[in-house]
Amino acid sequence: MEMVDSWCNGVENEKIGSIRSILQAFRRACHYGEDHGDNSTPKLSVMSGSVLDKVMHFVLKHMDKVLRQLLGAPSYGGKKEVISELMLSKSWKRHGNLMRIYLANALHMITEMTDEQMIAFTVHRVRASAVFLAAFPSLLRKYVKALLHTWARGRGAMPLVSFMFLRDLCIQVGSDCLDTCLKGIYKAYLVNCKLSKSISGSKQQHIQFLGNCVRELYSLDPQSAYQHAFVFIRQLGVILRGALTERGPKSVKDKRQKESSKSSKKQAEKSYQKIYDWQYIFCLELWTSVVCGCSSEEEFRPLAYPLTQIIHGVACLVPSARYFPVRFRCVRMLNCIAEATGTFIPVSSLLLDMLEMKELRGRPDGVGKAVNLFSVKQVDKKTVKTRAFQEACIYSVVDELAKHLTQWSYSIAFFEMSFIPLVRLRSFCKTIKADRFRKEMKDLIYQIEANVEFIKSKRVGIAFSPNDPATEKEERCSPLSKFVATLHQRAQDRMDALDETSVIVGAESSTFSRRLSEAQKQQDEQDDDEGTIAFSKNWLSENKKPKTPKEDKKRPREDDDVATEEDRVEDLVLSSDEEDGNNEEADDGFVPVEGDSDEDFVDPDSEYKKQKKAKLKKRNKRQPFLHKAPSRTKSNSGPKKKARH
Repeated sequence: MEMVDSWCNGVENEKIGSIRSILQAFRRACHYGEDHGDNSTPKLSVMSGSVLDKVMHFVLKHMDKVLRQLLGAPSYGGKKEVISELMLSKSWKRHGNLMRIYLANALHMITEMTDEQMIAFTVHRVRASAVFLAAFPSLLRKYVKALLHTWARGRGAMPLVSFMFLRDLCIQVGSDCLDTCLKGIYKAYLVNCKLSKSISGSKQQHIQFLGNCVRELYSLDPQSAYQHAFVFIRQLGVILRGALTERGPKSVKDKRQKESSKSSKKQAEKSYQKIYDWQYIFCLELWTSVVCGCSSEEEFRPLAYPLTQIIHGVACLVPSARYFPVRFRCVRMLNCIAEATGTFIPVSSLLLDMLEMKELRGRPDGVGKAVNLFSVKQVDKKTVKTRAFQEACIYSVVDELAKHLTQWSYSIAFFEMSFIPLVRLRSFCKTIKADRFRKEMKDLIYQIEANVEFIKSKRVGIAFSPNDPATEKEERCSPLSKFVATLHQRAQDRMDALDETSVIVGAESSTFSRRLSEAQKQQDEQDDDEGTIAFSKNWLSENKKPKTPKEDKKRPREDDDVATEEDRVEDLVLSSDEEDGNNEEADDGFVPVEGDSDEDFVDPDSEYKKQKKAKLKKRNKRQPFLHKAPSRTKSNSGPKKKARH
C-alpha cells in the first residue's frame, strides 16, 4: 500500500516513472486472474484486494487529467482535428503509448467484468477520454461494439452512460464512427424488440427509452442519417409489399392459387404475421418519432410520405376486430406525423370503419376483463365479444378522432373536413343500442358541431382565412380543443386504473440513475462515492461470479402447524335463500322476541339433510368399499319446489 501511495503522489507531480508504474498496476488489476506467462513485474505478482481497489479508483479518476497535461491536449473535450495535430507533436511520440495502455485496459475491464455498477462507473470515467480514440482506429471499433452491447443489454445506469459515450464519440470523432454507430444502434434496438404477444409496462418504457436514444443519435447529422433511415424504411415497405401480394383481392389471384394446399395458406399467414409483430410495430414507431422529432430538418421531411403510406397499409392489412390494437397504434402514429409536419392525413376513415363492424355494434356475451389496447398486438376471439373490449375500442375511437379533428379545428376548411365524419357518427348513434356509447358519440358530435359554428363565425367577416389563427390556436379557445383536453384526462385516468390493477414485473429495467446534466463538481463527488462503493467489494476472491445461496425452502415446524390449523377443510353445508336471510339478520344483531310465531318453526332444509345423511350412513354400512359418492344435483340444495299447476 505504501508503494501505491508513493506512485499516486508521483502521478500528481507528473513523474513519468510513477505514471508508468501505476498504469502497469492498473493493467494487472484489469487482467486479474489471467495467466500472463511472464514475471516481468514481480512487485505486482501478489496484490491484495484493497491495493487493487485503490489502483483502479485512482487511475479511473485522475488518469485522463494527468495524460492531457502530459500530452499538451485541451483540459476537456476536443475534436478529431485537435488530436490529428497532436499526433504530430514530440510529446505524443514520447508518451502517446500511455494513453493507448489506459484505454485498452479499460476496454478489457468493460468487456470482461460482470458487475454492472463497476462497468457503469468505468464507462462514465473513460468517457472523458473518448476523443483520443480517434488516434487508435482498432480500439475505436472495439469500443463501439462494446458500448452498443452494454447499451442494449445493460440495466440500471449502464444504458444511459453507454449512450452518452456513444454520443460523444459521434460528435467528437465524427465520420470515422458515425455510420457504424447508426447501423449498430438500430440493429441493437431490433434485438430488444423481439417480444411475445403481450408486453409489460416496464418493458415498454425501456423500449421507449432506447427509441429516444436512437432518435437523438440520428438527429446529430441529418444528411448521413437520412441515407440510413431511407434504407431501413424501404426494408419495412418491402416486407409490407410481400404481405399485401399474399393477401390481395380474390379477383387478382389465380384459380390454381385458390385451390392450393395448406402450405400456401401457411405462407400467407407467415407473411402478415411478420407485419403484426412487435419488432415491426416498434420500428414504425421509431421512425415516426425520428421523422416527427426532425421535422424541422429539410432532409427528413421527404421521408414522411413513404412512412405514412406504410403505416396506412399496415392498418388496413387485416380488417379484423382482433387486430384493433395495431390499428389504434397506426392511427396514433399518423396523428403524430400530421401534427409534426402540418399535412392533412385522412385518419378518420380508419376509425369510422371500426364503428361499422359487428363486434362493436352487437350485444356482448359477457363483461370480460379490462383490456389495455396499447399493451397487446392482438386479442383472442373470446375477448372480442366482451363488453370491456367494446368500451375500450369505442373510447379509443372517440379519443383519436377528436385528436385528429382538433389538429384542424382552426382551419378555414373545417366545415368541409368534418362533414363526412359527422354523417357517419350520426348513423352510428341511430343503430347502436347501448346508451353509454350513444352518449359518448353525442358528446363528440355536439363538440364538432360547436366547432363548425365557431369556424363559420370566423369566416363571415374575412376573405380567405381567420385574422390571426396562430394566437387563437395558442389560446386553445376552440370547442374541440377544450373537449380533447377533457378526453385526455379521462384516458389518463383509465390507464392509471389499469396500471393499479396489473402487476408490473421487471420495473428495474426502465429505472435509470440521475441525469448526467448536473454540474460537473457535484457529479465528480458522486462518482467518488460510487467508485469507492463499486471497487470496495470482495471481487478478487474468485474469478467466477459468486453464486447466491439458495433460500431454504423448508419451513419451520411451527409454521407448518399453523398452516395445518388454518387450512383445515370443513364440511360444505349448502343453504337456501331463506337460511341466508336468517343468517344475515342474526349477524346484524337481530334477537327474536317472545311471543313471535317463530318459536315452533322447523327448518325443512335441516330435516331433509338429516334424512339424507341417515340414508348415506346405512348404505355405507352395507357396502363400505363399493358405494358411490352422492352426485351434486339441484336436489342437494334444498327441498324440491312444487310444480306449477
